Amino acid sequence: MIVSRWQAPVVPDQNQIRMMIEAEGLEPYLETYEPNSEVNSHRHPFDEVRIVVQGDLYMDVAGNKLLLRSGDRILIPSNTKHSHKSGPSGLCVCMCAHKTF
Repeated sequence: MIVSRWQAPVVPDQNQIRMMIEAEGLEPYLETYEPNSEVNSHRHPFDEVRIVVQGDLYMDVAGNKLLLRSGDRILIPSNTKHSHKSGPSGLCVCMCAHKTF
């Protein structure tokens, strides 16, 4: 798991985040979660890239709990057990991509 926190005062918008992921040669897609939505623990045979566009996302990656906010990025290695839950105060929007080798 690699987490990159957005440090600048202005958070990139959805189109800028899409371009950042596309610049890596990946095909981004958008996921939107209502407040307090949960995705149960799962794993998949590819790396997952996820950048929060809006809202808060509580992650559990292999037992490591963390909070991602707008602009934050996570890379979850393939076959790593993970789950997430959106924050209670509004929509959570994430730009995601699958990274295969």
